[in-house]
Amino acid sequence: MLDAAQKGGYAYPAINVTSITTINGALRAFAESKSDGIIQVSTGGGKFASGTSVGNEAFGAIVLAEAAHRLAEKYDVLIALHTDHCHPSAVDTFLKPLLQASRERIAEGKGPLFQSHMFDGSVVSLEENLAISKVLLKECAELDIILEVEAGCVGGEEDGHDTSGLPAEKLYTTPEDMVDVYEALSPIGRFLFAATFGNVHGSYKPGAVKLKPTILRDGQKAVTDKHGPAAEMDLVFHGGSGSDLEDIRETLGYGVVKMNIDTDTQYAFTRPIVTHICQNIEGVLKIDGEVGDKKLYDPRSYLKKAEIGLANRLKVACDDLLSTGKTIYGTV
Repeated sequence: MLDAAQKGGYAYPAINVTSITTINGALRAFAESKSDGIIQVSTGGGKFASGTSVGNEAFGAIVLAEAAHRLAEKYDVLIALHTDHCHPSAVDTFLKPLLQASRERIAEGKGPLFQSHMFDGSVVSLEENLAISKVLLKECAELDIILEVEAGCVGGEEDGHDTSGLPAEKLYTTPEDMVDVYEALSPIGRFLFAATFGNVHGSYKPGAVKLKPTILRDGQKAVTDKHGPAAEMDLVFHGGSGSDLEDIRETLGYGVVKMNIDTDTQYAFTRPIVTHICQNIEGVLKIDGEVGDKKLYDPRSYLKKAEIGLANRLKVACDDLLSTGKTIYGTV
């Protein structure tokens, strides 16, 4: 998938999921767009999926991944499973158990549970970040899994990780950082690199986010000038929600093959539920001793609409990233 995206000049939407309903919405979108895509689970998403009385992020991620494997069998597109931001403090409780789950599947003659994982070492020094990344990438490579790493910080807040108070310069990866990342990791195995160029998590009014995609261009040039054209890295665009189409398309020319989308698809999922409740309030609620309308407060009545809402927004992301109509399903 990564090779096809690099060759074809497009990228994959990577959508965070938290339930079977959101997985189904993502699969519907990719299938209707005839686009391959990435479904990913965060630590918070895994914790939620495990149930409020369990609250185990790795267990919930395994449940979602197993469901995605089965559900994806019904669709003629390729789906990669990925885990989002895992900080150093969660490596032992989140990433390690998931690698073990893949190790057990491989021993049974199956493929890994997830095709890629993200280690977010942006909260520590680049030196420490790369030291941990090298160890994790070695383990991932042995399991035929790709590791995504990050240098620099994505702004905003997501899943309780808030970087909104950081100085502006922390939001931009330098060319020197990109060279350091390439030289540390490329001898070990294939990796994805989330270089930061002013991108943020969350939703903002137009003009509030100042992206500098040329940072990706300059960083890639520094790497290829030193190590040759084949050294161009597979880059990731975090915080894709609310970004201008012009910025999105520009990044495709600099090696971006994956763009994360979460905030916009969360809203697209929730908005139809709110509309359903508002338009059917007397049926949804048992007002003044009445019995309501079971067909209207049955969760399926509004979750179906939510699934379609999410799918429609994700289809826009496929169009924006030029992955629509480019599935390589059946060719590999």
